[in-house]
Amino acid sequence: MTRATGRSLELYYIDGRPDGMLTAEMFNWTGHVLMTPRTQIAIALARPEASYAGIYLLLGEQEGEPLAYIGEGEDISARIRSHDVKKDWWTSAILITAAANKLNKAHVRYLEARLIAEAKSIGRMPLENSVAPSLPGLSEADQGKMEAFLENLLVVLPAVRVDMFIQRARSAPKAAVTAPVAAWSEQEARFVLENKKHNLTAYAVLDGGEFIVEAGSHARLNWESKAARVHGYGLLHAELKTSGVLQQDGERCIFAQSYAFQSPSAAAAVVDGRPANGTTEWLNVATRQTYKEWEASRIEATQVMEPA
Repeated sequence: MTRATGRSLELYYIDGRPDGMLTAEMFNWTGHVLMTPRTQIAIALARPEASYAGIYLLLGEQEGEPLAYIGEGEDISARIRSHDVKKDWWTSAILITAAANKLNKAHVRYLEARLIAEAKSIGRMPLENSVAPSLPGLSEADQGKMEAFLENLLVVLPAVRVDMFIQRARSAPKAAVTAPVAAWSEQEARFVLENKKHNLTAYAVLDGGEFIVEAGSHARLNWESKAARVHGYGLLHAELKTSGVLQQDGERCIFAQSYAFQSPSAAAAVVDGRPANGTTEWLNVATRQTYKEWEASRIEATQVMEPA
């Protein structure tokens, strides 16, 4: 198993405000990312890199639903000025270029097509792009360069609060919820959540620091709480239904794919269809401890005894 390699990322808040413009760069990568709120778009477009060839993302909401647009241009500033007039829904823009303006038209068309395909396959945010462009003809060497560029870009984007390219669905073999052991290598622990009132059983594993609910687990058909209907876990429940991770199975849903949640509580909320405390609702399959109790025992076991 290949050990993951750490990467060094530099974020620079241009005006010193966490909600203002910022740039992101990675060591040994030629890419440059500029994130700007729409309220500062004029200042952003006056920067030298805004006139470079590159790709850009427009992010916002339309009729209460999240929406994104992915585009490219030999002069990003000219393209965004056009969209600034024609599109009134977006609230922030991400400009992606390379040092010394090293990307050409074919490069940015390739990156645009790859990002659109990636976003559509993940399905976390709807795109306004009506057509998925085909990949332009690039040499084998240039394709390799652009794939390497894209790999680094997908690491940088979440750092500037763009998570639409994070794939949390997992392709592990589907396991029935009654199976005694999940097919996960090096798993740290396995947990079960049983909601007898609504006939729900879900299994999850903590694997590599991710809390992964297994395919075949159950969840409520709909989000049943008024809390977080517009924000938070209610949106996540709706997102998983839209993307096909949750599929209707009679009067409940079933996880068609294993899915990595950011916390046990996020996983429990989606399963229960309401806000939930995952640290007490998930039980360790082997010990019947709550997640909270199991975590505390693991922390205690790893404490180094001080010499007397």
